[in-house]
Amino acid sequence: MSDRPRDAVVVGSGPNGLAAAIALARRGLSVLVVEGADAVGGGARSAALTLPGFTHDLCSAVYPMAAASPFFRELPLARHGLEWVHPPDLLAHPFDDGTAAVLKTSVDATADGLGADAEAYRRLMLPLVRNAASLFADLVGPFRIPRHPLLAMRFGWPAIRSGRGLAEAYFKTDHGRALWAGLAAHAVLPLDRRPGAAIALMLAVAGHAHGWPLVTGGAQRLSDALASYFRSLGGEIQTGRWVKSVDELPPAKAILLDVTPRQVVALAGHRLPRGYTRRLGKYRYGPGIFKVDWALSGPVPWTAPGCRTAGTLHLGGNLGEVVAAEQLPFDGTHAERPFVLFVQPSLFDGSRAPAGKHTAWAYCHVPHGSTEDMTERVEAQVERFAPGFRNLILARHTMNTRAMESHNPNYVGGDISGGVTDFGQLFTRPVARLNPYTTPDRGLYICSSSTPPGGGVHGMCGYFAARTVLRRLGVKG
Repeated sequence: MSDRPRDAVVVGSGPNGLAAAIALARRGLSVLVVEGADAVGGGARSAALTLPGFTHDLCSAVYPMAAASPFFRELPLARHGLEWVHPPDLLAHPFDDGTAAVLKTSVDATADGLGADAEAYRRLMLPLVRNAASLFADLVGPFRIPRHPLLAMRFGWPAIRSGRGLAEAYFKTDHGRALWAGLAAHAVLPLDRRPGAAIALMLAVAGHAHGWPLVTGGAQRLSDALASYFRSLGGEIQTGRWVKSVDELPPAKAILLDVTPRQVVALAGHRLPRGYTRRLGKYRYGPGIFKVDWALSGPVPWTAPGCRTAGTLHLGGNLGEVVAAEQLPFDGTHAERPFVLFVQPSLFDGSRAPAGKHTAWAYCHVPHGSTEDMTERVEAQVERFAPGFRNLILARHTMNTRAMESHNPNYVGGDISGGVTDFGQLFTRPVARLNPYTTPDRGLYICSSSTPPGGGVHGMCGYFAARTVLRRLGVKG
């Protein structure tokens, strides 16, 4: 590794690390990104996991928050190879009677499918979606006084509830309540814990405003586009270089760590006060995931027609079933009927599989560090809503929590969110500080999803960390 000094060195090339690097390079700083894996991307990568000609996303696959990200939307990523794929419908949540609640791009079209909950859905969503740009600008980041306080209050009143609390307070039908339960499950919190409703609302608003898109060719193309733009600004990337200590890095005015608290201590604990490292050591990680990728001989035979036009499926039944399934991983137990997040990319992106063949991607939540094989239980949930699914399987690839962490060390115990996002850690992640991206060492910063606004592919953690660095270095703009 070259010892030539840089203005900044970023450790980790996930979406937040690349966002931080871009934000710094755009202001004329010399920036080096160091990545241990052989390819950039962290949680946004692709690989041939099953059979030749089938492309699978290693972790993230659908990008509502990337499409809505105030920072990513500024970047000329299309000129660097990024192409979004928008399925006709965003999300479907099927039921045993052959029907499904469907999240569509249009608020009105979604409401029309919810029967007696139609007007409740419109009242909740229309004001937020109409002002989505202002909402994301105010709320996707560290805690600060919003520039649109009335809009923030309109969002905040339902958002402070638990996922179950929002579903039961606003909706009456099984379809309406289950749709919100599935959205809230993305928070990786028990559905009785606050503020799970905030994540559900953000995902729904993002979907109506910008879609729940896939990336043509796979998630790797998003990371490659970010890396290409960064290089066009003069940035450097070194892959295949695992860093064991920040002392191994070239001299720099700022080192930004796209890692979670555990790795911060491992990499830089010797430069930080003991009190601060003890606080980092108390940081709470959440449940992990068990993931399955399939190569299929044909499209999934969903019973509910609404499932055949949606990119994402939530497989878990009614509100009560989802609540029960999402509580168990926090209790250290594996659900017999897990809530399954399922994506069918090749229906809308023909580059993912050979002609006539398909790919599918799914995961469920499991206890932190679990090594349980959940394949049979995950496939049973798919078969429940798509009889004959198992007959289509040509090959499968599975990853338990240890495999996930091996793929990406930030997934501690299989936790893909960078830590629990309840009220205790939502705005105080990784520890309570006036500026969460700083450390007691003025040359060290944290820019991972363990800082606000938390998990998801949006780059905002990296963007706000970079802004902190720019202010401290006296760089304007």
